[in-house]
Amino acid sequence: MNEANQISKQTTLFGFIGEHAGVSRFSAIINKKFKENANDVMMIPMNIRKDDLYFTVSNMKESHVNGAVISSEYVTEVLDLLDNANAMVKRSGMCDIIYKEGKTLRGDIFSARVLTEHLKDMAVSKVAIIGTNHYAKAFSFLACGFNVSYFNDNLEELMAFTQEVELSNADINRIALGMEVDFSAFDVVIDFSNMNSLDMITKLPAFSLDMKNTKQISALKTKAKELGASYVSYDDLLEKLTDKVYKEIVNK
Repeated sequence: MNEANQISKQTTLFGFIGEHAGVSRFSAIINKKFKENANDVMMIPMNIRKDDLYFTVSNMKESHVNGAVISSEYVTEVLDLLDNANAMVKRSGMCDIIYKEGKTLRGDIFSARVLTEHLKDMAVSKVAIIGTNHYAKAFSFLACGFNVSYFNDNLEELMAFTQEVELSNADINRIALGMEVDFSAFDVVIDFSNMNSLDMITKLPAFSLDMKNTKQISALKTKAKELGASYVSYDDLLEKLTDKVYKEIVNK
């Protein structure tokens, strides 16, 4: 961005697509990085309803927008709109950043990489994962070096998950209402589930996090507050997330 925050014909435009993109600080933080480093790049927050997502993304091929970061609520919705995607996108079933290349759209994942780097910075070893969704799959592909245990309310679903991500001899566990689950032996618990309640948890480790933004309901946040434990959300990782995207864009 230039000093006047103006868009010229030479400015590289990138979008941030989400249902509440304008409320998120993602675009403001990364635009500050562009300005501080004199990059003629601007990220535009795009408030897009689910019904308009297909039209918006598919028309990116003909627009002046060079790509877009996809907010967490839409990371599974854009897959059918991609012309190309790397193996992790295909195997996990999610995409959180799109690049326009000519008249094609290529999908990639950056948030799972940021998450694993964040955990390494925290020097954690023992990780408890709740759920089997797309984020859990993407994380599992990058989890080399961590001692991971997997939890889910449906064991058959969990077993299928471990086969899909090719985990041999995985530590799998059931978690469901009516049980008492103590996570204090772990360094961190990450909730990738869609469970509305985590009342079965009696103790949490030093660190708890999920990839939900402030507009999404977080059962883990509720439980962490109840137990007086720390909690980190997607928005709490924005500095690292935007730093990753910044480097990806300027080095592309």
